[in-house]
Amino acid sequence: MAIRRGRLRIYFGYAAGVGKTCAMLNDAHEAKKDGVDVVAGYIEPHARPETMALLEGLEALPFLEIAYKGVRLKEFDLDRAIRRRPELILVDELAHTNAGGCRHKKRYQDVAELLQAGIDVYTTVNVQHIESLNDVVASITGITVGERIPDSVFDSADQIELVDIEPSDLIERLHKGKIYCEEQAQRALANFFTKEKLIALREIALRRTADQVNRVAVQNREPSKTGSPYTNEHILVCLSSAPSNAKVIRTAARMADAFHGALTALFVETPGTQELTDKSKATLSENLRLAEQLGAQIATVYGEDIPAQIAEYAKASRVSKIVMGRSGHIRRWLPKTNFVDRLTILAPTIDIYIIPDTQSSFRLRSPKLLRPSELSPIDSAKSAGILLVCTLIGLWFFSLGFSEANIITVYILGVLLNAILTRGRIYSAVSSILSVLVFNFFFTDPRFSFEAVDPGYPVTFLVMLAAALITGTLTKQVKEQARQSAQKAYRTEVLLETSRKLQQAKDKADILSATAQQMVKLLDRTVIFYPIRQTALAEPLVLLKKDSAVDPQTYLGADEGAVAEWVYKNNKRAGAATNTLSAAQCLYLAVRGGDTVLAVAGIVMDKEAPLEAFEKSLMIAMLGECALALEKERLNETQKQISLQVQQEQLRANLLRAISHDLRTPLTSISGNVGVLLGNSEVLSETQKRALYTNIYGDSIWLINLVENLLALTRIDNGTMNLNMQSELLEEVIAEALLHIRRNSAEHKLETRVADDLLMAKMDSRLIIQVLINMVDNAVKYTPPGSHITISARQERQTVLVEVADDGPGIGDEAKAKLFDMFYTAGDIRGDGRRGLGLGLYLCKAIIDAHGGKIYVQDNLPQGTVFGFTLQAEEVNIHE
Repeated sequence: MAIRRGRLRIYFGYAAGVGKTCAMLNDAHEAKKDGVDVVAGYIEPHARPETMALLEGLEALPFLEIAYKGVRLKEFDLDRAIRRRPELILVDELAHTNAGGCRHKKRYQDVAELLQAGIDVYTTVNVQHIESLNDVVASITGITVGERIPDSVFDSADQIELVDIEPSDLIERLHKGKIYCEEQAQRALANFFTKEKLIALREIALRRTADQVNRVAVQNREPSKTGSPYTNEHILVCLSSAPSNAKVIRTAARMADAFHGALTALFVETPGTQELTDKSKATLSENLRLAEQLGAQIATVYGEDIPAQIAEYAKASRVSKIVMGRSGHIRRWLPKTNFVDRLTILAPTIDIYIIPDTQSSFRLRSPKLLRPSELSPIDSAKSAGILLVCTLIGLWFFSLGFSEANIITVYILGVLLNAILTRGRIYSAVSSILSVLVFNFFFTDPRFSFEAVDPGYPVTFLVMLAAALITGTLTKQVKEQARQSAQKAYRTEVLLETSRKLQQAKDKADILSATAQQMVKLLDRTVIFYPIRQTALAEPLVLLKKDSAVDPQTYLGADEGAVAEWVYKNNKRAGAATNTLSAAQCLYLAVRGGDTVLAVAGIVMDKEAPLEAFEKSLMIAMLGECALALEKERLNETQKQISLQVQQEQLRANLLRAISHDLRTPLTSISGNVGVLLGNSEVLSETQKRALYTNIYGDSIWLINLVENLLALTRIDNGTMNLNMQSELLEEVIAEALLHIRRNSAEHKLETRVADDLLMAKMDSRLIIQVLINMVDNAVKYTPPGSHITISARQERQTVLVEVADDGPGIGDEAKAKLFDMFYTAGDIRGDGRRGLGLGLYLCKAIIDAHGGKIYVQDNLPQGTVFGFTLQAEEVNIHE
């Protein structure tokens, strides 16, 4: 049975001291009076006597003490709370950052796990702790708050309790020492707790609460009356490594929330992205995580022309508004048409919102050309070799009397080749400079010196140097773009190949194996998959990356397994590069179908670089494909079980029908006739007694045939029917079958036609007799009294054809296709009220198939039906 998700109530205020904790404790006491099991999980130890007095009468959990840098820190004990499992738990300070060593990095993640366990939670938070409002609050107060919660946590709360007092009353409480001690109170009054700031914060808190109430009202409103609350707005925010980009992202998130539209965060990767400093890369990763927290869909494109890439993506994705930042620095050397102007020209129908950026944008690595990471002996040898070859060619041209322009072209070609064959830009730059110097040394007057007599030579040298630098730089850029395009094409091909392989997978094991192989190919990392069997993690599937020398058991220890188990139980990601159990060596993600975890995937992150944004998007898409395939497999298994249950139910219904009707009628007749004989034997004549005996015998034979059919059917289904194949005379077999035909055949005219008295076939006579009995019984049942029924046998080549023909009303073409199906019966009801089980002809087909023959039905011209089957003919040995 699924666990009910707990309910979250947030006590929301605009500043410390408004009374959030007091309101929460008062409501907890009221809940306890109503019989609710209430526990205080963590209440911030305030120096406020009236607040701490409200804890009396409530059960309080002991704190979790963690040693950190020689200090004992007190944190909320999540595991103890889950073991205690109260109906309601109080957890103060929702935005708190936990100490190292706790399961989660943030307390709101602790609360999410409590809710997942079915425990109701009361908690507190201030307006400055909401992520999308952080920069707005910082602009008012001048203080940037480090502890924040995603907007989704606040918006998903079941109830928001706004705790509000007048700013003047709050300031008076601060003066009286009811919030902070005297020294802290004086600092707060001088900085944060000014009346103007408190009024602004109160206004923001009131608006945020009203927005949340309106959102809940819209969601709960009947769509038929109001229509969809969402519009066609699609907000695109541009990502960068600038520290102030976080402000742009928050602004875009607020716009998307206000317009009820979709939010996409786009990052344009250029060749310069690889040149970002480590600090800028870390800032970019933080901005990506922030966009994800605020509900944005992350997208990545490649290109040198950033405005063109943004415009193309915006048009293809039907973006209605673009939000981006702009640096306040003035670059006078740039042309008049700047970035924003170009984007406006390229996307004239899209609204563009510019958020002023007073901070510097991304920083490239040190502009030094000479970096040890880009130097290699091989590339140095290539550069020297190319320069030597160009010089030799130049000397040859010089000896042939070629002009200096031709020789200059040779050196420019050498710089171009150098840019193609080497990696670092240092080689292109140095090659350009050395080419000019070597040309000056060998080919200008005076030769073999670095002097230039002709006053035009310096201009020639500058043009040559500029041409060499430009061609080298452009070649490097084209080479980098080709590399990025090839990488993107490879990753896309891997994703498409994954979809194709998952469609061809036969079972769950194949699906997980194919997904793991493709993830290793995409990420070049070791991948671990934990299948789910009987509501528990099964033996993991480990696929090592190419040339990996690490023992797989390194990633399968008890600690790693515990993280995977937590992901399975909570349906959330955890492990390395997350805020939950971040000490793990792997990043674990749930492969989910709806709210059900179908498998757990682990990606080894130990000593590996973080996943790129594009890699991460493809990985999530790949896991989504895997989830769809697993869901499809699960649905197929469920469908098979349902089909089996339907068949079993149908079998049960037919058997009940046989017991209640087909068996009861002859049994009632037998018991009635025996009762007449026992009670009136003296008054009954011999003719009457014989008629009763005949009826009893006929009904018993009918029951015997029915039971024989059921037993034979059981043996066929179990595969235990053994054939005793012998050569038999058809005339004797038919005669034996006619002896067992039930009494109703007396009302019909039966005739036997055997083409040859010595006609023989290879058969199990006992089973073939049963086939003939069923066929004749079927003809008797579905033809009126007085009809002719003919049993014939003849030989055609190496087979014997046995047919039972009647001149009754015949059978429709639609019914002919179903006659040999199990439990199929025609709509006819016999005069005695009996209806067959629909097993006779099905059993006949099974027996004939076992003999290697064929069974068929066809029309009997001019009227009636013919049932027939074939057997292998046997020759009569006249010498015996």
